[in-house]
Amino acid sequence: MKTFDLTTTSLRDINQALHEQSSECTEREWKITGAKGNHNIACGLDQSLSVDIEGHAGYYCAGMNKKAHVVVHGNAGQGVAENMMSGTVRVKGQASQSAGATAHGGLLVIEGDAGARCGISMKGVEIVVGGNVGHMSCFMGQAGALVVCGDAGDALGDSLYETQIFVKGSVSSLGADCIEKEMRQEHLEYLTDLLNRAGVDEDPKDFKRYGSARQLYNFKVDNASAY
Repeated sequence: MKTFDLTTTSLRDINQALHEQSSECTEREWKITGAKGNHNIACGLDQSLSVDIEGHAGYYCAGMNKKAHVVVHGNAGQGVAENMMSGTVRVKGQASQSAGATAHGGLLVIEGDAGARCGISMKGVEIVVGGNVGHMSCFMGQAGALVVCGDAGDALGDSLYETQIFVKGSVSSLGADCIEKEMRQEHLEYLTDLLNRAGVDEDPKDFKRYGSARQLYNFKVDNASAY
């Protein structure tokens, strides 16, 4: 295992070493110690690497991730796994706002709570949150799934498209065009698989499903006040 210490090695040098693995992979397992809220740790990875970050991460940790498996053994700041394409990102603590923003694929697991706008404009990523999510989560969610094992804040799923939302706890309010939907057997099977892959021990039957009412796909003057 290759180990870097952020207290003695610059983040630029660490990220450069990780990026070089995309052309010639010489080491699969990496550990980054001494993280104290540093921004942009392990961004833009494009190789099947395992990266453990010991400590708290700042903004955009594991952003644009592709193929890699990144674990933050602490909290993560704004935009963790932003624009992720594939691979997995796991936050052992809490995550700030905009977790998984615009992400196209892969799996993001936040074991604690996530702040506002979790999954904003998500485009295919699967996000599992062990705790609560803040307001405007899944705003304009286009594809993928958001699973909330706790409670959801105001305006959940506002203006979403085809993202599926599963919430175990209470929802403060639903956003424009977001409604509760029937939980059929196919959804129970999908949620069971997703929870298993995320390593979360929850009963899928305890969740409610939310999705788009599909009334705002095209502009209608009668719905102008809802836009």
